Amino acid sequence: MTPRIHALTLPGGMLRRGFWLYVWVVEAPVGELLYVGRTGDNSSPHASAPYTRMGQHLGSAKNQNALKRHLLSRGVSPEECRSFDLIAFGPLFDEIEKLDGLSRDDLMKRHIPIRNAVGALEKVLAEELKAAGYDVLNSVSWKHPHDVEGWEAVKQAYLRRFPKLDRSA
Repeated sequence: MTPRIHALTLPGGMLRRGFWLYVWVVEAPVGELLYVGRTGDNSSPHASAPYTRMGQHLGSAKNQNALKRHLLSRGVSPEECRSFDLIAFGPLFDEIEKLDGLSRDDLMKRHIPIRNAVGALEKVLAEELKAAGYDVLNSVSWKHPHDVEGWEAVKQAYLRRFPKLDRSA
């Protein structure tokens, strides 16, 4: 491969920790592929920035590189893709503040309800993108119901990039 200049522009806001929803748009040799995700850990009271998740998704850590694994399962090498766009919406909520004297269990009690609310929105976003005809790589399993007003805000935020989400038009 001939060396070339590549550039990445990152909005400063994507460095902010908290609970975000995001959609990866991958221009792959097989066409446009989407991956839907969120920040807000399942096993710890942390909620990272989208920027942090960006590198992890394409890295080598097996428990963090879901996008890469989904691409490979479709026979797509990440290095052969034309582009990766990360479209992040948030933060929907701030990361739980680590107050002195609070135990990990106390922090998790504050973190879990928010994580569950964002996880439910992640699920409906993935399902609605699929129903609208987009090729979504992943399925999101989440048992909690989504907030209708929260979903409407998410939908409105993503309509510009994904106009088929408005199936009433």
